[in-house]
Amino acid sequence: MAKVHHLTKTALERLQAEHHDLTTRGRIDVANKIERARELGDLSENGDYHAAKDEQGHMEGRIRHLESILENYEIVEADDGDVVGPGKLVTLSIDGDEPESYYFGSHEERFEGAATMTPESALGKAVTGKRVNETCSYTTPNGHTLSVVIVSVELP
Repeated sequence: MAKVHHLTKTALERLQAEHHDLTTRGRIDVANKIERARELGDLSENGDYHAAKDEQGHMEGRIRHLESILENYEIVEADDGDVVGPGKLVTLSIDGDEPESYYFGSHEERFEGAATMTPESALGKAVTGKRVNETCSYTTPNGHTLSVVIVSVELP
C-alpha cells in the first residue's frame, strides 16, 4: 500500500506548481541543452552533454517523486489547539537543552527558521498527540533514550 503524504494546502499547491513547471518548461530546457551539446561533436568526451543528461536524470527522478506524492496525499488542516500534530510549529527541549523549533509535517513542507520533523520519525512518533508542558521520551536511532519537554505548540 502506498504511503499517504500529509500536506498543508500551501504545500500541495507548491508541489503541483513545481510538477507543472518541471514537466513543461523543465523538460524543454533540458532537451534544448542536450541538443546544443550534441552539436558540439563526440559525445564520449562531451562534458556539456553528460552534464545535461545528468540534469535530465535528476529532474525526471524529482518528477516521479512528485507524482507519487500527488497521487496519494491527504490535506492536513491544523487546529488552533495546543496538541502536537501535522501543520504545527512545535518547540521542544530535548534532554534539558535550549528549546528548538520544528515544523511538524511532511518532508515536502517548508517553514522558515525551523527544521521539519515528520510524524514517521522517532521523535515525531514520541511527541504526536502530546500537549504543552508534557514530557515524553524517545529512543534515537543509535539507541540513546532522551527526555523531551513540549515547550510550545502553535500554528505557523
